[in-house]
Amino acid sequence: MGYPKDILSTRSIVKPGEYAVIPPTGLVNNVVPGIEGCRISIVASPKYGASFVQYIITAQPNGGTTKIFGNEPNIETFIYVIEGTGTFTVDGKVYEAKDGAYIYAPAGVGLQFKNTGDNEMKALLYKQIYIPAEGCQPYVYYGNTNDIEWRIYDDMENVFIKDLLPVELHFDMNMHILSFAPGGCHPFVETHVQEHGAYVLEGEGCYFLGNDWMMIKKEDFVWFGPYTSQAAYGVGRTNFTYIYSKDCHRDVIL
Repeated sequence: MGYPKDILSTRSIVKPGEYAVIPPTGLVNNVVPGIEGCRISIVASPKYGASFVQYIITAQPNGGTTKIFGNEPNIETFIYVIEGTGTFTVDGKVYEAKDGAYIYAPAGVGLQFKNTGDNEMKALLYKQIYIPAEGCQPYVYYGNTNDIEWRIYDDMENVFIKDLLPVELHFDMNMHILSFAPGGCHPFVETHVQEHGAYVLEGEGCYFLGNDWMMIKKEDFVWFGPYTSQAAYGVGRTNFTYIYSKDCHRDVIL
């Protein structure tokens, strides 16, 4: 990497229990047993207050898992391909993994992935503890965001959303893609028990986090802790779009 070209600086801000903004320029490589031929950055973990773990994966050709990831009895997993070509394997079945593809594996099942292309495959990997509910049983779910139609978000014609997982009580989480046209915004400043992990897919936004306005852009990762006040404006010349996790459909555990 060599010597820096200027005085060291960063846009990273981590406020444990409240929020974190992690740009790509500060990411380091982490070694995770069972994943090889990949650059792995752990961007969310309980170490700063998140209830889940999220990874940004850059897999080299033939890189991927060498064993099943996240198959512990209480762990559910999810992976989304930002770009590249590969495969997912869940419960013995192989699925195509290209730009926009994703798959959810229920607790105890786990998943595997592999880059089968000639170029790098970039993906988001996620795991959390599944919260069971009586009469509910999640199931393997595979899809591609390019096959999902945009919906207008909260009756605003310049903000759009896609739900990646079924909106059902069987699932205690979901993944969404939210997109703001330039000038689009949330309808109000949100303050809620749910937390989010968001990865910016395109554009630029001005985000209110806690009591701070932050400029956020493509490839940034943002974690929102429970009850952190949050809202965004899309700025710049293109849509401000991000994929984010959300815990849902469960009461608070005491």
